Amino acid sequence: MVFVQTVAAGKAKPGEIVTAKTSQVVFLPDGQVLRSGSTVIGHVVESKRFVSNHATNEPQSPSALSVHFDKIAEGGSTIPLSLSMRAIAGPVASHEASIPHYRDETDSTGMRTLIGGDQFSPLGKEVLSSSGEVVGFNRKDGVFARLIAADSAGADSVVHCAATDTEQSLGVFSARACGAYDLDGDSISKNGAKGSGTFALESRHESVKLYANSAALLQVVSGR
Repeated sequence: MVFVQTVAAGKAKPGEIVTAKTSQVVFLPDGQVLRSGSTVIGHVVESKRFVSNHATNEPQSPSALSVHFDKIAEGGSTIPLSLSMRAIAGPVASHEASIPHYRDETDSTGMRTLIGGDQFSPLGKEVLSSSGEVVGFNRKDGVFARLIAADSAGADSVVHCAATDTEQSLGVFSARACGAYDLDGDSISKNGAKGSGTFALESRHESVKLYANSAALLQVVSGR
């Protein structure tokens, strides 16, 4: 999914609405199908700006931004859901992963490199890992794969991403994508797993800012 608006820690208020759009078709565990462009609606849970205490030589206070996604608007109705976040990427990385890149003027198809390193040709059906292993599939409705267990990207993050037995909608992400990418040192401190449905970004360098057009790879925790 892709975030619609920018949300800044310390400025956004708890309860403030956060919206995003699905970037491809999503198949839910109960058989429901969400069209590309369906609206995901949530709210800010915590919004704390970064505080530097150099003048008093006291410890710095990290910035935190927590969001809970509550429901998806689809076809005039809403579907209540609890979602966890597996990976998130800034707008530049998300855009680069959404378009093919060409080697030279003789390359008519190019290759798409997903966030996490997997690649595929827009005209091909197989998504390949950096080692050449088939890890997913490029279909008319988008990119799909069984997710691969991985530890999160980023030195400050402690999130672990579990494997899945069923295919998931990937959008611009690799099957092994886990953690935060291209977010200026932000890390995922909570991913909303184990039923909480609330994910949190944290920074020990500056206030967290979740920019519009950032992309996230979400998984359904449960229906409600």
